Amino acid sequence: MERLGLPFEVRPSPYEEKPSKGAAPHELVVSLAKGKAEALGRDGEDVVIGADTVVALDGEILGKPRDREQAKRHLRALSGRRHSVFTGVAVVCGGVTHTFWEETEVEFRPMSDRMIDEYIKTGEPMDKAGSYGIQGVGGRFVKAIRGDYYNVMGLPLCALSSLLEELGIIDGGDRA
Repeated sequence: MERLGLPFEVRPSPYEEKPSKGAAPHELVVSLAKGKAEALGRDGEDVVIGADTVVALDGEILGKPRDREQAKRHLRALSGRRHSVFTGVAVVCGGVTHTFWEETEVEFRPMSDRMIDEYIKTGEPMDKAGSYGIQGVGGRFVKAIRGDYYNVMGLPLCALSSLLEELGIIDGGDRA
């Protein structure tokens, strides 16, 4: 939000995440983002933005790891392969909820078990979808991305900026 020049306040949502089995990744993240945002204020004057991110590999959703062993399994599965990062965003403005989702393809370089173990020791993977953070130490494993880098971090700035411009929340200038 700082990159968009907007004042903001971070508030954890009271929404209880209940991922539905069998949902497509883009449906899941939009549903969770919408639940988070609407739980914080559907009727208020504030603009509320909720987001949720998952990593998908071969149709399997890799959320935040429960423990170090699951983080290790996630990272082994991602090693040397491409996967998709999906972020759903919900913006509540004037009592109306606007949603969208973004997908970014990420390719990891091959990682040895030692590299994975050392990374897990940093603690960084433990609160990240797919067990890595591109903006931190985990960025060293990212060989290539196709799409919005900020989406992999959890908030697709370009698409969010476009929506906020459409809603008149930020100035879009003279769009071409």
